[in-house]
Amino acid sequence: MLLALCVTLCSGVWAQGEAAALSERLVRLHVIAASDETEEQALKLRVRDSVLACLSPVLEGAQDAAEAKERIEARLSEVQAAAEAAAEGRAVRVELGRESYPTREYGSFTLPAGSYESLRVTLGGGSGQNWWCVVFPPLCLTAAEPDAGAAAAIYEGLPILTDDSSPEVQIKFRLVELWSRLLELFG
Repeated sequence: MLLALCVTLCSGVWAQGEAAALSERLVRLHVIAASDETEEQALKLRVRDSVLACLSPVLEGAQDAAEAKERIEARLSEVQAAAEAAAEGRAVRVELGRESYPTREYGSFTLPAGSYESLRVTLGGGSGQNWWCVVFPPLCLTAAEPDAGAAAAIYEGLPILTDDSSPEVQIKFRLVELWSRLLELFG
């Protein structure tokens, strides 16, 4: 029992380390609507598309997340202008910094919860639903590119990213499974 606990704890620490290493290799985009009204949610998506169109040439050829962050930081005023142009007169706040994210499934891959470098675009008071994606490496999907994520399925060293033709990966703890079976047999 003690061995199973030790293995489980070590596995948890390892998984946390992997998630932290992954978070250092990504830059995310977070767009928050002014409210949950239908028109504000639609506006949020137009702002998202405008910001992505602005960032696409800026991030082209970036080699790592640190370089992507530097490029975004150098062009924050351009990103702000792109967001404002699409915001139809609403107040817009653009910030680059660390932000906590929950676990998020993106169709064929999952990103673990954690603290990520993030470009945050807040419309108005920012009390509406939000939208997020990975802006580096470029995995954001726009309405015009519904299958863009499959094209960017594997990025150097990010094994969590798989295309639909790959077998589904599931992480299981064998000792936990065996323990559950024993409890079923003798319980």
